Amino acid sequence: MQGKIIKGIAGFYYVYGADEMLYECKAKGIFRKDNQKPLVGDNVEITVLDKQEHTGNLIRILPRKNSLIRPAVANVDQAFVIFAMENPKPNFMLLDRFLIMMEQSDVPAVICFNKKDLASEQEVTELYETYKNCGYHVILSSALEKEGLEEIHEILKGKTTVVAGPSGVGKSSLTNLLQGEVQMETGEISKKLKRGRHTTRHSQVIPVGENTFLMDTPGFSSLYLTDMEEQDLKDYFPEFRKYDEECRFQGCRHIHEPGCRVKEALENGKISRIRYEDYLSLYEELKEKRRY
Repeated sequence: MQGKIIKGIAGFYYVYGADEMLYECKAKGIFRKDNQKPLVGDNVEITVLDKQEHTGNLIRILPRKNSLIRPAVANVDQAFVIFAMENPKPNFMLLDRFLIMMEQSDVPAVICFNKKDLASEQEVTELYETYKNCGYHVILSSALEKEGLEEIHEILKGKTTVVAGPSGVGKSSLTNLLQGEVQMETGEISKKLKRGRHTTRHSQVIPVGENTFLMDTPGFSSLYLTDMEEQDLKDYFPEFRKYDEECRFQGCRHIHEPGCRVKEALENGKISRIRYEDYLSLYEELKEKRRY
């Protein structure tokens, strides 16, 4: 029987079968031998061991459309990354790392700034403009006031979307509002740390409509860029691309080179200073990593 892995916990894989039943499966040893790891979102073949107990063996992973390392999921159409406007304040470096990882995996990303009710109109507009000007679809929402839900529903329709973001930004609250059946535990923000507890401990697939699936993933507090040379980093900042061809030097890294159109756009306010400074920091980080 074919099915989709909707959850994986401690060596068990929960597969939603073609018969619309959920099967608890163990993976055959062949996956370890072939150095293959089943991922949430994988389309698989299973052998049913017990129809009554809904148990089976996972025997084959069907070809993947794509796969991500962090979060570890497969067959994704888009990423929906949620950050809060306030409590906790947005960590732009963390957001930019996530966006770079999605650019690297060729997965389109939609940015959602939640808790807009806690921020001033100026802060909301600035953030919206910053990332919209980079070419990203940006949604402003408030789980508390149920704002932005219609736009979110529209963007999710007919797609498999990985939902990601740091703990405490209202990810679970928003996801709960988008679907009725699987209510996730929502964590309170620690008043002392201004950080959320990790309420989602395992990635899981949640059906929210016809051909519409959410992949909810554990909150993250750090992300590291892998498999990238520092000179390639500029390719993952979409707002740099339109100026690339106009730079005086081919392969311009947009740092010290004269006649750089990206730096010119930065000075003219056409490129976000926050984003550019993150670019410089990440460039140095990758350079340092290569040294060791």
